[in-house]
Amino acid sequence: MGWIQDSFGRHRDEHGQPLVTAYRRDAAAERQIDELIGIVKGVVADGMVHQGEVEFLLSWLNSNRAAADLWPAKAIYPRISAALADGHIDPEEEREILDLLMATVGGNTAPQSNEASDSTSLPLCKPAPIVEFAGRSFCFTGRFNSGTRDWCHKAIESRGGASAGSITKKLDFLVIGDLGSRDWLHSTHGTKIMKAVEYRDQGFSIAIVSEQHWFERLG
Repeated sequence: MGWIQDSFGRHRDEHGQPLVTAYRRDAAAERQIDELIGIVKGVVADGMVHQGEVEFLLSWLNSNRAAADLWPAKAIYPRISAALADGHIDPEEEREILDLLMATVGGNTAPQSNEASDSTSLPLCKPAPIVEFAGRSFCFTGRFNSGTRDWCHKAIESRGGASAGSITKKLDFLVIGDLGSRDWLHSTHGTKIMKAVEYRDQGFSIAIVSEQHWFERLG
């Protein structure tokens, strides 16, 4: 977060708020995102979604506006708001919202495989882009079924690509592992995914792909 110093030497954020206030606001928003993810996991646990559940989600988002502009709330909110604009959700909208919520939390298979969480698939580029290796840079996040992080790096480098440890505006590919990482800020995603989505939304050509899509292109 950027900050400025006022004429009295006090640190304030870019909106002029004291930094302590700003930090508390951001911490509250992060807690709300964790709560939202928990709610979504509960909704999709039975593989179905009903109008009452969608109405509850919309009501929750309206009551927790601090998180509305954060990922994944900023992707969920406009779509369920539009679906409920006429006061009724038809079967096609139910399927669309279920797909959206499943993508948000990566599905509902983690408990069956004794994993803490699946990784989100919501940020993935659609359609999935062509993956080229020579001269391209790759960053990895999450846990991978296909191999260790070191194995992933070597697979890239042996094909003429470069491994990156962080997200930059010049990055070509972010590859999301199938399994959620315990090091992530939230159970379904971490700061690398959030930063990549932010840069992509700003117009930078970062492709976000799944582990499966990346692995299938290794040949």
